[in-house]
This record gives sequence, C-alpha cells and structure tokens, in this order.
Amino acid sequence: MRRPGDRSVVQPHLRLTHADRDAVAEVLREAYSQGQLDEDEFEERLDTAMRAKVGAELEPLTADLGVAPLGPTAGPAATAAAKGGPGPKEPLESNTTERVLAGVGHAGNYFFPVIAPLLLFLVGDRTSPYLRRQALESLNFQLFCIIGGIASVLLAWLVLPVAVLIYVLVGWMVLPAVATVASLLGRNWRYPMPFRVIKDD
Repeated sequence: MRRPGDRSVVQPHLRLTHADRDAVAEVLREAYSQGQLDEDEFEERLDTAMRAKVGAELEPLTADLGVAPLGPTAGPAATAAAKGGPGPKEPLESNTTERVLAGVGHAGNYFFPVIAPLLLFLVGDRTSPYLRRQALESLNFQLFCIIGGIASVLLAWLVLPVAVLIYVLVGWMVLPAVATVASLLGRNWRYPMPFRVIKDD
C-alpha cells in the first residue's frame, strides 16, 4: 500500500490518489497551452482524469502527448524527464552564487533593462539551469513590459489598454524587486504575465 505522499510508483490496477489525478491534469494543461490539444479535447480529457478510479484509466489520456506522468517518478518531475528537461514550474537546485546572479538579473532590469537578463541567460544557458530559468523569466518580463507598454500607448483611447499600461508600470516598479528576493531565497520565481515571448523548451 502506498503511504500518503508516496508517489514512487502508480500501478495501472491500483486506486488513484488526488495527487495522481493532479499530475495528469498538469500534463494536460501543459499540452493545451502548447497547442497539442484543442479546447474540447482538453476539457474532455481533464474531465475523464478527474473521474478516473485506477491508473489504467489515466494512461490513454497522455499516451499521444509524448509524456508519461505515471511511473517511477510520477508527476511534474516525470513529465520533465519525458520531455528531456525540467518543466518551467519544476523547482531547481541552486547554490549561493547562482542565486545571487539570478537576483542580479532581476534587479538589473532597473538599470539595464533587457541587457542584464539577456547576458545572464547566455551565461547560464549551458552552466546553470536555475540561472537560465530565472534570467529567461526576467527577460520575458521586460519584453512583456515593452510590448504591453507600446501597445497600450498606441491604443490609449480605449479603456482596457490604459489598465494594462498601469499594470505594466506598477509591475515594472515592484515585481523585479520581489523576484530578486525570491531568487536570493532559491525560489522558482515566475512573473504573473499573460504571455511569454521566449518559451522555455
């Protein structure tokens, strides 16, 4: 019998836990965001996953997506392994140097927007997965602010773009500071933004 929190192996014939269903739901959400599933397929598979009783019912839901959430390391970690790398929300190990450099990448946006995270992204691309991810988040946030700001100014005569411009301005002033602290603590910080120009494959 599996103990609570033990998801080392999910057998097709065993009853599922909430964590087992959530692992498959996360895979489906990622597949939907990447365009592998359309809205109807996503909703249908998600509903099936939430109603599943045993592991065998979940396997067909992800078999054609190139990932396998059930197995020796079920959940997001298995999804990452099947894809050949860590997912954007998966925690990464980091040392003090990597955390400090990641913090510099976030704080550097106040002084060298785009340039600071871009340089750290190029440095960390082959040396530090944690630094690479944080630099990429910081770079994406700056690009989002630039694109969102320009679009909002051009469409300032509408109400919604004005709200977006306010969000961009406030976010640019506050969020890099929050991200800097989060990075220094070793957190997997993700900026709250509706799109990312550069995807973390």
